[in-house]
Amino acid sequence: MARSPRNSHDHRRSKKPSHSERDSRDRGHRLAEGARAPQPTPAGNYGRELRQLLAGIGAPKPAPFKPDPFQVEALAALEFEDVLVTAPTGSGKTWIAREEIRRLLAGGKRAWYTTPLKALTNSKYQEFSDEFGAANVGILTGDRKENSNAPLIVGTTEIFRNQLFDALRGGEDVRADLAVLDEAHYLADEERGHVWEEAIILTPPRIRLLLLSATIGNADEFAAWIAEVRGVHCGVVRRPGARPVPLRAAFLMPDKRLVPLLNDKGKLSSEVMKLTEQDQQERQRGPVGRGRRQRW
Repeated sequence: MARSPRNSHDHRRSKKPSHSERDSRDRGHRLAEGARAPQPTPAGNYGRELRQLLAGIGAPKPAPFKPDPFQVEALAALEFEDVLVTAPTGSGKTWIAREEIRRLLAGGKRAWYTTPLKALTNSKYQEFSDEFGAANVGILTGDRKENSNAPLIVGTTEIFRNQLFDALRGGEDVRADLAVLDEAHYLADEERGHVWEEAIILTPPRIRLLLLSATIGNADEFAAWIAEVRGVHCGVVRRPGARPVPLRAAFLMPDKRLVPLLNDKGKLSSEVMKLTEQDQQERQRGPVGRGRRQRW
């Protein structure tokens, strides 16, 4: 039987692929090309610099705690006098306060721990609650007032100063045997320094003062002034040497790459500098289309 011309033509013609088949084939080609294409590599020595920046970062191996000599010295001095501790950040100044507070609480005594920032106060409140039990710790800030009769009160320096004023006006005693002034260098702050000055002057001599700071250059002069206004000798305990936990600065680029903030010479890295210059140029040009709709 003769085949019709139409059927003969369909038989010779190759079948046209469907849309889904074409899409699948195109995706396969793209994936294959992507697999063969070389991956972009960071420009310059970005890889080496970042490896150097991150080298050695990690959790230290567990080891028995051993206090530094300056920590032991400060604790011993607190038995007889006020103490100003000046040591780099991360040296363990808070450990001194914590151990002295532990000794006082064990003897049925009370303590105040002040900080200049509400966020830091909240952090110390949580830390001490975990250490000594929530029932033994209270917090007083402009926003929070919890367990105010606890033997250990954590609060901002302003609140402590206010309690000293109230006690002076009312002829009452502040219920504390130790007052810790964290970040004591705020005494030099132009706007808030008077708060620390007033707190030091108004604290009764029977209350031991422990002042902690990382950035006091004239510690001896500061301690001499404290002794003069309080009538109690103030010793100075220093931790020599550099910061035990060095800082490492990095910058997250707009393309999600992490690059060192500084180069080997201590100046801004080339990539960060370039980004900064671009930002300054855009600021100088001003916003596009100010006062009218931007057209694309």
